[in-house]
Amino acid sequence: MNDSQTDEAHAPAEAEQVRQTVPAYSWYALGVLVVVYVLNFIDRQILSILANDIKLDLGVEDDYLGFLYGTAFAVFYALFGIPLGRLADSWKRLRLMSIGLALWSAMTALSGFARNAATLTVARIGVGVGEATASPAAYSLISDWFPARLRATALAIYSSGLYLGGGVSLLIGGLVVENWNAAYPDGGPLGLVGWQAAFLSVGIPGVLLALWILTLREPIRGAMDGLPTPEDPHPFRGFLEELVQVIPPFTLIGAAMRGVGALAVNVAGAIFFAVLVVLLSSLVPATSALVPGVSDQWLFLGVGYYAVFSWTMSLKSRDLPTFRLTWGSPAFLTVVLGYGTVAFVAYSAAYWGAPYAERALGADKSDLGWFLGAPSAVAGFLGVIGGGRVADFLLERRPTGRVWVVMFGLLSSVPPLVLAYNTSSLTIFYIASFLAQMTSASALGAAAASSQALVLPRMRGLATAIFFLSTTLIGLGIGPFMAGYVSAVSGDDLTAGIMSTLVAVPIGFVLLLAALRLVPAAGATVVERARAAGEELR
Repeated sequence: MNDSQTDEAHAPAEAEQVRQTVPAYSWYALGVLVVVYVLNFIDRQILSILANDIKLDLGVEDDYLGFLYGTAFAVFYALFGIPLGRLADSWKRLRLMSIGLALWSAMTALSGFARNAATLTVARIGVGVGEATASPAAYSLISDWFPARLRATALAIYSSGLYLGGGVSLLIGGLVVENWNAAYPDGGPLGLVGWQAAFLSVGIPGVLLALWILTLREPIRGAMDGLPTPEDPHPFRGFLEELVQVIPPFTLIGAAMRGVGALAVNVAGAIFFAVLVVLLSSLVPATSALVPGVSDQWLFLGVGYYAVFSWTMSLKSRDLPTFRLTWGSPAFLTVVLGYGTVAFVAYSAAYWGAPYAERALGADKSDLGWFLGAPSAVAGFLGVIGGGRVADFLLERRPTGRVWVVMFGLLSSVPPLVLAYNTSSLTIFYIASFLAQMTSASALGAAAASSQALVLPRMRGLATAIFFLSTTLIGLGIGPFMAGYVSAVSGDDLTAGIMSTLVAVPIGFVLLLAALRLVPAAGATVVERARAAGEELR
């Protein structure tokens, strides 16, 4: 199907979307979700401004700091995102988000009491589990509050919380650490130092915000698309089924329930990933035997990838329509994996920016908050909102419009990123970091909306979970660690670390070229392909 034929096929649906109005309440509810996402990324990103203090106090290396920020969080965020994505497709999404917010806020506060690397790792895992509730529920809610013609814009507005929270976290963290350490040079109440106080200051307010979420009204699922979906009478049944299929070692039980053949495939997958962990652990030596780092990195990732493999095989047998429209769809995979390479580079630069400026360029923590954090928030906000609007504008003219925006976000961020990490001028670093953040941010809303457009309404929560598998297990799970490891083995050379992550750019370019060819036809045949896989639609 060529572009003109696809446009004609979409014309009636687009005309109907144009006639739909958006209630003011939808914009208010979206604003509340943005606040949640801001706090989400404050709690996640504050680790950046605290990295050098944690390194000094706990005696860890850059590989561990990359593991702590990336893999320890990402694996559990991704794995629990799958059953929680299913729960978002069957239960009260606002209730789920409120519970998750309370959990990740409590675990962030717990980080403030950490006295060693192991405790900090456990707390970080808890943050990942709690935050896994947010986006599957939010993406599904937004798709029921806004018509398709505005979803990229609405998702981009929601996603702006990522950049606002990330930027504000540097400002809050820098101010809390410097003021706390100035007031209590030998440690404050309970012996807490500045970085610990910073974790407490951003974790505690989340519990109050969780109550605000409960005041919102749950929209009718699928009504905005003319496909109203009745409530699931057994919402937790699917959640427990997914939990058994994705969390080791229960995955063996889940596979056995599907038959001897499924169990054999599952065991073979477990052996494959175990061997891979052993090989990677031997090929990539640890930088320190005193703290977790390289060995835990491969163990966590091995468990994560095996769990995803187990779940994917189970999804194929239990819900063939969802499998065919996600894992079985080349169009869907090229979009989410293509954006995963954007995240690979962007997460690395976002996390290591503050430690790099502090170490290599002599920046003060408080200055980093004002000149890196605040501009980063503005840059991300402008990039993601601008990218979302351009994506919607281009989609009205070409079905590949959103994919072109993702491609722009991947390629245009490279030159300023290279400049930022190869200059001796702090001013140039700030300016180039602003441009790199703004351009990479432009891809997020377009990629998220593209993935949602390639599935049915009942599948959006799981589609979001799969989308975040790419951004977390590929982008967040490997990128920051790779930069930290290369830095550690190069003598604390973060320039070498960040430059090493650019290896993902040509891979992403090839994936997005494929998406440009695949997405139009896939988007026009969602219902037909779902029916062919056994979906019952009226």
